[in-house]
Amino acid sequence: MARVLTVVLLLATVSHAEPIDGFQPTGFLNEQTKTWKTEDGVRLLVNAPGDFSTARPTHLVLFALPNGNTIEWTIGAKLEPGMDWHYDIQHVGAQVRKLRQVTPEENIVVVLLEADTKSWPAWRKAHPDNPKRLREIVSEVSRAVPGPDGNKALTLTCHSGGGSFIFGYINGGDAIGNNIRRIAFLDANYGYADDEQHGEKLLAWLKGDPKRTLVVIAYDDREVKLNGKNIVSPTGGTYRASHRMIDRLMKDVKLEESNRGPFESFTDGAQIHFLIHTNPEVKILHTVLVERNGVLEALTLNTPQDVKWGGSLMGDRAYSPELIQPAPPTTRPATTQATGIPPRPANAPGGKAFAEQIADLPPQAREAAIFQEITRGNVPPFLRTFRTITVGFASPDGKKHSATYEVMVDYLAVGTDEDLVRTPMMPVTATRIADVFGCSLPTRKIVNDVYANADVKLEPIPMGPPRETVERFREHHLLIEEQRAREPLGKLVAGIKKDVVISNRLKEKPNKVAIYGWHKRDGKPIQPLYVGHVDWYVDYSHGIRLVKREMTVDGKRVDIADVLKDPNLCAAVSDEGPIDTGYP
Repeated sequence: MARVLTVVLLLATVSHAEPIDGFQPTGFLNEQTKTWKTEDGVRLLVNAPGDFSTARPTHLVLFALPNGNTIEWTIGAKLEPGMDWHYDIQHVGAQVRKLRQVTPEENIVVVLLEADTKSWPAWRKAHPDNPKRLREIVSEVSRAVPGPDGNKALTLTCHSGGGSFIFGYINGGDAIGNNIRRIAFLDANYGYADDEQHGEKLLAWLKGDPKRTLVVIAYDDREVKLNGKNIVSPTGGTYRASHRMIDRLMKDVKLEESNRGPFESFTDGAQIHFLIHTNPEVKILHTVLVERNGVLEALTLNTPQDVKWGGSLMGDRAYSPELIQPAPPTTRPATTQATGIPPRPANAPGGKAFAEQIADLPPQAREAAIFQEITRGNVPPFLRTFRTITVGFASPDGKKHSATYEVMVDYLAVGTDEDLVRTPMMPVTATRIADVFGCSLPTRKIVNDVYANADVKLEPIPMGPPRETVERFREHHLLIEEQRAREPLGKLVAGIKKDVVISNRLKEKPNKVAIYGWHKRDGKPIQPLYVGHVDWYVDYSHGIRLVKREMTVDGKRVDIADVLKDPNLCAAVSDEGPIDTGYP
């Protein structure tokens, strides 16, 4: 089933080290991460402390992202010159780290959920069965965190359009799940609707357990203007939505109204808490409510931790700079342009014409023609785009590191964006092209990383004989294009080819070609690492994805060849130990 989900899990520090299977260290505050994507483009990033323990109860916080924001922006980072300002306006990661400091008795887990549309309302509109899907997402996230279900309590929280995630979840059943302990809206309750029984379900859920809590934080947005126009409609905004909720709840529960600093407070003194900023200066407070301790307030109101984190809602940041993670290497654009590929010649043939030119050439002449055509720049513009991939790993001495490297978004092809043909070739040709462009061939680990991070995962298309003709190469390319038609060029694509890779197994079997991958939708590769074919063997299923030689390890620029040879650093890009690529 198609789901659109990107998730980040940050897990609290506890006393007994219990590394989570499949996680990698990040190098920051002893955190460890795991990343993957679902078959329909769901990006899942799990960030956990190294000493997570199932011996303690887990508080699992699902945070649905605001419209237009990324997980990276929402977690936050130390702002450096040239960085996007969005990294410095929410700091959900730092606020959670602060909460962990004052809550050592629990694993606090925060899950950031990002729709591929960058909008949960738009995502729900695109998926009519979204209530069912959202229930499944919550269940899937809970399963992803170690420990028995009885030892986990869930919070659903959100900012801005992320409220649509929660209301969609509420719509997904007759009752809110018994494992939901807290629901908290951070200026995000626009979608509250009496006719969808949101009020009835919330009341029934609250009555089911006195430990359950509903928190709504909002502000008076009725007269706020941007460029001379009101930012909300005459019936819209979170102020009006909050009062609709209050009116409905007060039919069953008595809420006391009072002032708490600049906030109007409506509460039953136990389970229900509304804080609505009066906004006397008529400012846009939409994101400030989050940045200035909104997450801490939403997660601790009506708990012992409410007075422990040492600050106030809309006060100065209660989280210290040390809790804000450093600017990651990926704060540069998610994609960068290749510097070693020359401009495409004006007289260069398109992909179809080139395929016809080489169709009847003997293998060596065909390879020479491929090398010449690609190295002179007859490469589609979209293939000049490389995607940055970030990984965490540990060296044999236990030291934790982070690394980034850049991969071509698709497999090497000849032609234009409108007329291209993905072009299989011998490994010697591919290596020569990589050398010219300042690149390397991938390893098995890199192929797996690419699949995990891919924006578009297509179904492999095996074909029968003849497998080795140029005509077959193009036929397979056209089948891929039929499947890819709904996705624009330039996204990171995987699942369409077996990769020609570098591997230590080539030392055992010289003069062979190493191939690996062609992942299916379940993430399992059709082709295990294989070195059985001679190195002049090429068939339609082979693909060449280039990796830039320059990468970073712990923020320092290094050559991927040096990293592969280094026994302490090779785990960044190799699951075979050190690999000698033969590069100088």
